Amino acid sequence: MAISIIIVIISFLLDGILTNFLPFGVGDLSLFTPLTTLVSMVVIYQFFYHSHNQKKYLIAATITGFLYDLFYTNLLFFNSLLFFLIAYFTMILYKQIGESYIKIIFHVLIIIVSYELVTSLCIIVFNLVPISINRILYKISHSLLFNLIYAELIYIIIKLIPKKYRKVSIN
Repeated sequence: MAISIIIVIISFLLDGILTNFLPFGVGDLSLFTPLTTLVSMVVIYQFFYHSHNQKKYLIAATITGFLYDLFYTNLLFFNSLLFFLIAYFTMILYKQIGESYIKIIFHVLIIIVSYELVTSLCIIVFNLVPISINRILYKISHSLLFNLIYAELIYIIIKLIPKKYRKVSIN
């Protein structure tokens, strides 16, 4: 449990640090749009899956989404709900496709695209800012590169950790 919390905290802080240093507006030449917190929530599910603590995973995802709202988006409960739904979708997808290096990367790809599409749909529905299909595709394509590399890195680090430390306690 401690390892999963550490991974999420580092990813959470990395989101804030990277958005300060990388240009992320439409039209910028950046290939990196960080969603490291979301990626870490997807990758750490394997801790909860093997110890059968899905309820704790959903709670952790909702709290992480709430904190993400408070610190980064100023849309109270939007990311809490979105992270909860993505965590639930992660549980279903993980049970269907399983765990391996390629499957986790494919899983992260699906989650990033889903997150970006739902966020863009909400922006369109509530008419927050003008957005077009080109902007949505631009944001998705620039989110994928960095976040897939980050998912690979986290997955490799988790697999290097001895099994006795990868268990989530039931207490």
